[in-house]
Amino acid sequence: MIPLAISAYTTSSVAGIGNVATARALREGRSGLAPNDLDWAPLPCWIGRVASLDGDDEMKLPNALRDFDCRNNRLALLGLEQDNFMAAVADARLRVGAGRVGVFIGTSTSGILSTEIAYQHREGQSGSLPAGYRYETTHNLDATTEFVRRMLALTGPAMTISTACSSSAKVFCLAERFIRLGLIDAAVVGGVDSLCHTTLYGFSALQLVAPDACRPFDVARRGISIGEAAGFALLERSESCDASLRLLGHGESSDAHHMSTPHPEGDGARRAMQEALHRAGLVSADIDYVNLHGTATPANDRAEDRAMQSVFGSGVACSSTKGFTGHTLGAAGITEAAIALLSIENNFIPGSPTTGTVDPELHSAVVIDGREACLERVMSNNFGFGGSNCALLFGRAA
Repeated sequence: MIPLAISAYTTSSVAGIGNVATARALREGRSGLAPNDLDWAPLPCWIGRVASLDGDDEMKLPNALRDFDCRNNRLALLGLEQDNFMAAVADARLRVGAGRVGVFIGTSTSGILSTEIAYQHREGQSGSLPAGYRYETTHNLDATTEFVRRMLALTGPAMTISTACSSSAKVFCLAERFIRLGLIDAAVVGGVDSLCHTTLYGFSALQLVAPDACRPFDVARRGISIGEAAGFALLERSESCDASLRLLGHGESSDAHHMSTPHPEGDGARRAMQEALHRAGLVSADIDYVNLHGTATPANDRAEDRAMQSVFGSGVACSSTKGFTGHTLGAAGITEAAIALLSIENNFIPGSPTTGTVDPELHSAVVIDGREACLERVMSNNFGFGGSNCALLFGRAA
């Protein structure tokens, strides 16, 4: 594939609102996770809650988009407002035209919290939902995509990807195909997922949620910590701008092994990583750092470690940054892609702040304490339920 320029990107989560705050947390090794304080979901776990979304009048959406008001779209707006991202998109819109910029967003549950709240307030006898409830602009999987499209005044192709935890990694692949086929000249890609009953209680029912902060690749890991996040990137043809960062390659695969358990040998993860390397015309020795999917569940970390061994051996530095952000589910891909880009820009390998002792049965070169390093090319892994796998490769412009 022809590398695509990344002319702007931004990430917001409990680790930090915007790139500067996130980079500071990575460098300081400071986790944003905290004990669950949600009175509407009193579960014994830790979460990554973006506190500024709660009861903040400044986060209200523009009047013209008030029907889109929900936690997920407020989080999307918070993300869009960081790092001059909207200005960068406006510049691209002027250069290539609003109809030549695509919008591709990943999410797992969109604004489902609005539906959960609506069902709690049904009319007693008829069971009717509240009059102000709007499924199509909140819960609908396309709701956040349409909200982002309208906020950015774009009219090009728009699609939502919902493949669990690989959702907002796969949007990069989709955008690259649209640009390569000449259907568009630029694309806004991203992901947004927010806390809700469905994921908190659902993952707890599956016994996948840790009672304390998640500990990726730790010998005593016990499960995930759920977080929420929003992030976006602007992809363009390399000849259209002088951006210093590039999407070099991407790989996708499907395990078709089990609905919630990865292939025990990480077969699909291995194939995704190998495809990303092949598309980029690179070999494993060319990669300086891998941001692991690293959910902190026993089975997932073990499977990813075996996939890593088959592709990289034990030579490449790697870490899971979910100890900073929590597992942001449908937003994990863009969150960790942005962290990969920050690591390249800052020549810094982030550690894993909640990992104490790496499991001796896992053999990847896991970095616990972040460190300075010259980084030219970085891989970011995201693997979702049902074996939906995606690996992205980022690097500096040649």
